[in-house]
Amino acid sequence: MLVGATFGGYLAVRFLRTIGGVFLTVFLLVYTLDFVEQMRQAGDSDSVGAADVALLSLLRSPAIAEQVLPFAVLFGGMITLLNLSRKLELVVARAAGVSAWQFLQPGIAVALAIGVFAVFVYNPLAATLKQEASAREAVLFARDPGIAAAQNVWIRQRSPEGTAIIRAEAAVEGTTRLSRPTIFVFDLQGRFRERIEAREGELREGRWELHDARVTALDVEPQSYARYELASSLDPGQLRTSFTPPESVPFWGLDDVAAQTELAGLDATRYHLQREALMARPLLFVAMILVAASVSLRFFRFGGVGQMVLGGVAAGFLLYVATELMEDLGGSGLVGTTLAAWFPAVVGSLLGVLVLLHKEDG
Repeated sequence: MLVGATFGGYLAVRFLRTIGGVFLTVFLLVYTLDFVEQMRQAGDSDSVGAADVALLSLLRSPAIAEQVLPFAVLFGGMITLLNLSRKLELVVARAAGVSAWQFLQPGIAVALAIGVFAVFVYNPLAATLKQEASAREAVLFARDPGIAAAQNVWIRQRSPEGTAIIRAEAAVEGTTRLSRPTIFVFDLQGRFRERIEAREGELREGRWELHDARVTALDVEPQSYARYELASSLDPGQLRTSFTPPESVPFWGLDDVAAQTELAGLDATRYHLQREALMARPLLFVAMILVAASVSLRFFRFGGVGQMVLGGVAAGFLLYVATELMEDLGGSGLVGTTLAAWFPAVVGSLLGVLVLLHKEDG
């Protein structure tokens, strides 16, 4: 049974206001800490002013704050329900025949709406601002904008001369440069031809340009070259895009980047996982509301409010750990990306429903 429109609207506004207040508080805290850190790094540089650092931190903060959105929903839901209980509004609602499932409907609807907004609007905006922040940071602090964008990179390429397997210690974001690549080259029949170790490699049109390379071939003494070239059929634009971290790619562009990454011969699992995780976010927010309700419906006059709050914090922490664990398993390929992304949200929702059923219906 649906809750009344007037009462439901009142509860929805309460949930939305509190969740928004919690998120805004965290956002301001993130911005302040990042601003202080950036000012420390700027030091005594005459070319970097406080206004530049303030703008840089403002561009960086949305992507950082995005990670705490689930906790904003959790704590916002807990605060809303505790305030309703403290003012005896939930007591009156129950006395009027409104069940817990009914007065949770507005909170669940708000959580779903926030989740959809976070996926389709906030995430693309935050990712775009993060890319702009990286570009500005490189200019302000004279840094290479793509340090350690990816670690232990593996690439498989085909060329008119055969096949090559490339392993590099790191890839540079926004470029086609690899740090300390090792390349195993095979001929068209799949026979080993040579091994190339280099200090740095960069993909140009139709070739790899390797610096400080050492080439080891069969029945030939190892040779060292200051500059060595290897034919390649990879597209530099595709490879450059594939080195972009998933969190820096807007939701709408994840499919394209994943496709380009696969065309470049790289593993696109992390982009598929990021897309699935974003799609599961509305359900994860609903799970947070259900968890908040399971620890926040005790009447104030019964006491134990501190224990309820600690229980909610512990439940949120466990759900966060489960989410990170499943994402690590999904990123490593041990479980499917769909299972890794949706498992915490589904299990969290089911556990929240189970606890509420036990409390409300015995």
